[in-house]
Amino acid sequence: MAEYSLAHIGINAANEAEARKIAELFGALFGFELKPGNSSIFAGPGVEVMKEPYKGTNGHIAIGTPDVSAAKAELEARGFTFDPETAKYKADGVLNAIYLTGEIGGFAVHLVGKK
Repeated sequence: MAEYSLAHIGINAANEAEARKIAELFGALFGFELKPGNSSIFAGPGVEVMKEPYKGTNGHIAIGTPDVSAAKAELEARGFTFDPETAKYKADGVLNAIYLTGEIGGFAVHLVGKK
């Protein structure tokens, strides 16, 4: 069986200003360092606040795994499906992230590569 662990939780915000407020609140509460990016702001390594709504009614849950392709194949063999349009690849062509189809409890779920 593939190795899985929680990588981060993604929270959908309406816009960049709201995303910054949410991320800053996590920073103030727990001392998390903010790391702004193009589409989101991370508060520490575990909270990603999207600058505009993306997948999932409430956001997304990222599940880390050392080999995304192997984990995807394992889950497909168990009947789960993926959205190929969400696949992200490293420069060397290795699959690094992909969303499952559907939601769980209002959250989209995606696999993400981890070391």
